[in-house]
Amino acid sequence: MSSLFIYDKAEKVLVMLLAGGQGERLYPLTKDRAKPAVPFGGIYRIIDFPLSNCLNSGLKKISVLTQYKSYSLDRHLRIGWNIGNYELGEFIESIPPQKRTSDLWYQGTADAVYQNIYVLERERPEKVLILAGDHIYKMDYRELIAFHESKQAEVTIPCLEVPLHEANRFGIVSINNDLQITDFVEKPPHPRPIPSNPNVALVSMGIYLFNTEVLVKQVIGDAKQDTSHDFGKNIIPSMISNSRLFAYIFNDKNNKAVKYWRDIGTLDAYWDANMDLVQVEPIFNLYDTSWPIRTYYERYPPAKTVFSELFPGGRCGMVLNSLVSNGCIISGARVEKSVISPNVRIEDHSEVYDSIIMDGVRIGKNVKIRNTIIDKSVIVPDGKQIGYNPEEDARQFTVTEKGIVVVPKELPLL
Repeated sequence: MSSLFIYDKAEKVLVMLLAGGQGERLYPLTKDRAKPAVPFGGIYRIIDFPLSNCLNSGLKKISVLTQYKSYSLDRHLRIGWNIGNYELGEFIESIPPQKRTSDLWYQGTADAVYQNIYVLERERPEKVLILAGDHIYKMDYRELIAFHESKQAEVTIPCLEVPLHEANRFGIVSINNDLQITDFVEKPPHPRPIPSNPNVALVSMGIYLFNTEVLVKQVIGDAKQDTSHDFGKNIIPSMISNSRLFAYIFNDKNNKAVKYWRDIGTLDAYWDANMDLVQVEPIFNLYDTSWPIRTYYERYPPAKTVFSELFPGGRCGMVLNSLVSNGCIISGARVEKSVISPNVRIEDHSEVYDSIIMDGVRIGKNVKIRNTIIDKSVIVPDGKQIGYNPEEDARQFTVTEKGIVVVPKELPLL
């Protein structure tokens, strides 16, 4: 059976989307919100990308397992993703820790599933697709499921090649000629390259497709042991020698020359992924109507630029190589290579370069901003400079290894 075969039994697959991580490496963007709820690309939240993949793949039974700081995530799901018909077996539901088996919160990815075995008992799916809520990519999960069935697999893990110097952030997968997994090591300090290319390694994308009976047996067995209760660290390595595990080579639906998958678990990775979107030929395609990315956002009027006084010292609203969302007014200011979220106002003679400006930010007159992430509802006073004086920025804000300045949500600036 070809992996291009379109799987037509979506009602037999339950998606469990893990959205409960604390997101410490994205702090302060995660100070008041869960990592999957962090805004991305102007109008989206990170979780919109795996959820859109599910809908585009015909998968409409989705349980989102939440945990820390879930208010804004729950609200986004309730308002923006309340689109299924439960009578037809369609739902996107947010499930906090049930604590059915202990008083503890989720202790790891496998424990999150273990604590929600009741959901599996209620829905009785044939297969369970486990997704992470903090990755940006496009995948048709039907092709993954078809591949899984063609191999008579018990577990299938989507994989892709990454440069060897980056691979220690992921689970490293070894396979035979039939794509069966022969070894799996989670985040080794010295990753093993693939045999055909010493410069790349085959890594797990953090997605797992299980036969339900196999999944239940594994998480119950793991719960009885003193482990990290994690799929990558514990469950998958323990199954290598006695189970049918296969690697599915990522088939990108982004329709670009290079496969696009981003784990945006750090501030620098988050900034990089947003900057990917403002290139003249962006390597991640938001404009492909054949694979739409769905979201919810407020009904603001169209974006507007005002003033065209081109004489020396005049005011000119100008936007270059940027994403500008609805409700924005660029009033006599210059914006270049930046992502501007809804309802942002930038006043006369201000300049914004290589930055991410989130909802409701107000930027005063004669402001200069570069290499900066400004979270929601910050008011930047007239004459303020951010991203130009590293020592001054470090005294007030978070500054990343790459030198990106991060201004927290609603922070009063002087």
